[in-house]
Amino acid sequence: MKRLNILLGVIAMLLVVFSFTSPLSTNKYDYLITISTDFGDMKLRLFDDTPIHKANFIKLAEEGKYNGSTFHRVIKDFMIQGGGIKLENRQAFDTLSFEDRTLPNEIMEKHKHIYGALAAARVENPGKRSDLSQFYIVQNHKGTHFLDNRYTVFGQVLVGFSILDSIVNQKLNGSSPIKPISMRVTAEKVKRTDMVKFYGEIY
Repeated sequence: MKRLNILLGVIAMLLVVFSFTSPLSTNKYDYLITISTDFGDMKLRLFDDTPIHKANFIKLAEEGKYNGSTFHRVIKDFMIQGGGIKLENRQAFDTLSFEDRTLPNEIMEKHKHIYGALAAARVENPGKRSDLSQFYIVQNHKGTHFLDNRYTVFGQVLVGFSILDSIVNQKLNGSSPIKPISMRVTAEKVKRTDMVKFYGEIY
């Protein structure tokens, strides 16, 4: 039964991925991602040429899987990491995993770890496969380019950079915020023309 559920989930994701891999010139809509925190909102776009990660992130957001999860790892001048989702029949949020809860890497030379880059977290593995849900956002204003071509960068913050800086300035115990920083993530379908109107030439 577990394998059947996994297979059905993969099929569903492939159907969503197919919608993103249709010719971009005929795709009039995109998704605007909002990550809401007590410090304010960050708006992000997801890249069309990382369709598996894009479809997966939108699916988790639409299902509310990220809501209530936290940015559990925060390192100033580096990044903020979060997005561990609750597993079935478990109350605690999941940690990074391997096995069947990963995505194939979509590492692309052109997607760099610049300020505000959204990338998939992972444990070390030969295929550089990404964790199913956990992600990080680059907070270093100069970027973290030593991670380029090692992790899948699949999105970018459009507005809300000050939220990143506010989060890394909270009191920490090591790299863990003393006061939990929870998030709510939504995915809104919008016209690409509106994305360009409000956020510039992002495509």
